[in-house]
Amino acid sequence: MTIPFVKYQGTGNDFVLIDNRTGAWQDYLAMQVPQHFAGERELVAHICHRRLGIGADGLMLLQNKEGFDFEMVYFNSDGGLSSMCGNGGRCIAAWAFSLGLGDEIVADATAGFSAKKSLRFWAPDGAHQAWKLSNHQVALSMNTVSQIIDLGRNQWELNTGSPHFIQFEEGNLEEIDLVGWARGIRYSDVYMPAGINVNAVKIMGNGAIAMRTYERGVENETLSCGTGVTAAAIAYINDLGIEPKTYTKHLVSVETAGGKLQVRFAAQNGRFEEIFLIGPATFVFEGSF
Repeated sequence: MTIPFVKYQGTGNDFVLIDNRTGAWQDYLAMQVPQHFAGERELVAHICHRRLGIGADGLMLLQNKEGFDFEMVYFNSDGGLSSMCGNGGRCIAAWAFSLGLGDEIVADATAGFSAKKSLRFWAPDGAHQAWKLSNHQVALSMNTVSQIIDLGRNQWELNTGSPHFIQFEEGNLEEIDLVGWARGIRYSDVYMPAGINVNAVKIMGNGAIAMRTYERGVENETLSCGTGVTAAAIAYINDLGIEPKTYTKHLVSVETAGGKLQVRFAAQNGRFEEIFLIGPATFVFEGSF
């Protein structure tokens, strides 16, 4: 038995996507696990392995969910079930649009986007909405952030669907031993056993930042991380202290190794809402395994 898949990438964050609306993944597991793998986690890790498998930062299942267009189930590349993935959410939404899911938008009043279609899906951190934009990008609603922790020394901690540690750097980001530095934080007693994603961020000016991310579950640097980009943009505005008591809308441009994303949100009194992660979500190839 084989199972079809597609591969998508969002600013270099790449994913294997499987349509599980008819239970194809469970059927495949029943055939493969007893003969070749110790369990689901080992199978997913094999598929995501960049030398032994297809190669990806994660694997996602698109499956039925009452009241929603679909449910997104996300596995990290180590095979473990994970928390929210922003770029993954945009990629699976782009694929869902191509499968005919979602509704056509007649007027552009929805979220203020010039969008062609929209859909709603359920993810590890709850409900999300996505829009297929007229410029072939995908905008994804992110959940409200009501707490951001100032750790001092230009360091912040917040959760944007996944937990993130943010450090603002003044020097060249490329000169940082990101993996060595980040693992010291990710595996520290403070954040174990769950761990935390670690981001080095540089302020570029004019509402723009650049960043690098180490992702738990991948246990390495990735070219981009959607929840990390969102966290860095919020920490940047919070650090600037722009009109902290006034309801203010912001747009932050974020440069990652895999490309550019935008984060739009409103801020007031340390609360961040109406958060949208905006950028490309691109089909790479399809096949079966």
